[in-house]
Amino acid sequence: MTERSTTWNWIDGEWHPGNPPIIGPRSHASWLGSSVFDGARAFEGLTPDLDLHCQRVNDSARALGLTPTMTVARMMELTREGLTRFNAEDAVYIKPYYWAEGEGIGTIAPDPESTRFCLCLFEAPMAPEGTAISLTLSPFRRPTLETMPVNAKAGCLYPNNARAIVEAKGRGFDNAIVLDMLGNVAELTTANVFMVKDGVVLTPAWNGTFLNGITRQRIIGLLRADGYQVEERTLGYGDFLDADEIFSTGNYFKVVPVKRIEDRELTPGPVAARARELYWEFAKSAQ
Repeated sequence: MTERSTTWNWIDGEWHPGNPPIIGPRSHASWLGSSVFDGARAFEGLTPDLDLHCQRVNDSARALGLTPTMTVARMMELTREGLTRFNAEDAVYIKPYYWAEGEGIGTIAPDPESTRFCLCLFEAPMAPEGTAISLTLSPFRRPTLETMPVNAKAGCLYPNNARAIVEAKGRGFDNAIVLDMLGNVAELTTANVFMVKDGVVLTPAWNGTFLNGITRQRIIGLLRADGYQVEERTLGYGDFLDADEIFSTGNYFKVVPVKRIEDRELTPGPVAARARELYWEFAKSAQ
């Protein structure tokens, strides 16, 4: 049985420890995939962009045909309450999510009036400073809006990401670059991706096939304000193979440099280091 870290969940007005059962075999989400979630972070007494993550889970719910039942303010209030159940030094993942209990149109659609909410907080260490990863190209691709609800942070999207990272790890890599259906670089399996070439910071132009991450947007703004030229443009895998520097951004580990792509070694560079430094400065100033 999986051993889980310290976890607290707010469900139907009460806090519950551990991993309480909340979805049954007839729940729509358990067999037809109607769940959405988001992920914020608490670390060093900071909760950067918590409001944006709470807003996004409500937007995701609507995109999947669910009816949000919680305001952003209430989710933030509950998060602050829940964090008092952890040690002050704990790094905590903050996961608000919605799912549908009942069946709607044609039985396969969710009944929006059956939407339920849970706020799950669990201990999850941040990546240690100095962490760097290796990358390869995934044989799997990101879907489009015509084929999947890519405009939501939906649970049903993640089996595709999971098979991509499992395949990459099976070949000895930490993560993988995933292309969109046109063959352009979209993201990593678990984060957004940036590269640096001749002093210019480049990241795939958001085209609706991958998550326009909150940390991604924050890093773009912070680097531009710090004087860097940051461009969102269509990029191919060859661009990354020829990059001077590569790094990822995401809520779980924030900013992580790349040390190898395929068989090419890379030295974690100054832009990734500065992006990480700027993010921590922002997080501390935002409190």
